[in-house]
Amino acid sequence: MALGRLNNSAGRGSVPGSPILCVRDLSMSFDGVEALSRLNFDVKSGEIFGIAGPNGAGKTTLFNAITGDFPPTTGRVRLFGEDVTELPSHERIRRGLRRTYQISLLFNGLSVIDNIFLACRGVGRGRFSLRRPSRDDSTMQSAETLLEAVHLGDVRDTLVSALSHGQQRQLEIALALAGAPRLILFDEPAAGLSPTERTELIEILQSLPEHIGFIIIEHDMDVALRVAESVTMMHNGRIFKEGTPSEIENDPEVQELYLGQGHG
Repeated sequence: MALGRLNNSAGRGSVPGSPILCVRDLSMSFDGVEALSRLNFDVKSGEIFGIAGPNGAGKTTLFNAITGDFPPTTGRVRLFGEDVTELPSHERIRRGLRRTYQISLLFNGLSVIDNIFLACRGVGRGRFSLRRPSRDDSTMQSAETLLEAVHLGDVRDTLVSALSHGQQRQLEIALALAGAPRLILFDEPAAGLSPTERTELIEILQSLPEHIGFIIIEHDMDVALRVAESVTMMHNGRIFKEGTPSEIENDPEVQELYLGQGHG
């Protein structure tokens, strides 16, 4: 089954209507220190939305507020038209939200395909079944589709512990795609990757289903600018700049603070 079978939209960014994520006046403080300050932005269906900035800018803290891992001090989060500010993480997952983490959360003692299969079963109706699946099982077929989508067919039966760091990142993308998500948050997916692995990652991200919205937070500006359709720059917990990748790359203040001479 090809990746195209996962895609039920005419094109990325082509779906009209209300945003699938609305963040309004979002702030978060820890022991009196403000980590996020009155953030406002929307993400549309099918949009690739980049959030960039240096370490300590508040990017991961923002993800934690969106996913419900840590409630915001003030402000609201609307997901798929519903106010989810008070909902726990698992309820947001049920509504179609997924995320990856900077630290891999994988079953190292299982194979690649078993990891993906368990992710698919975990969001399906048969998640409590103890029956071993056959190759023509619908959940296994979904797992095989995701396996090819993230370019891991050659290591299908390899233990996760034997994968390279880049391959583990690819596997995390497959797990995030399980269960027909509507919005995926990628937390620095290029962290620790070699130039070759970053190229592979960019290719995978650019070929993901067009009906799903994505937010990518990145310290690696090359990845953020190549993948995202719009970019929000954060600095000290605030939104510093917003624009297209070209506008961000050519902004003098962004170049001075984030990009350096190589992007001038």
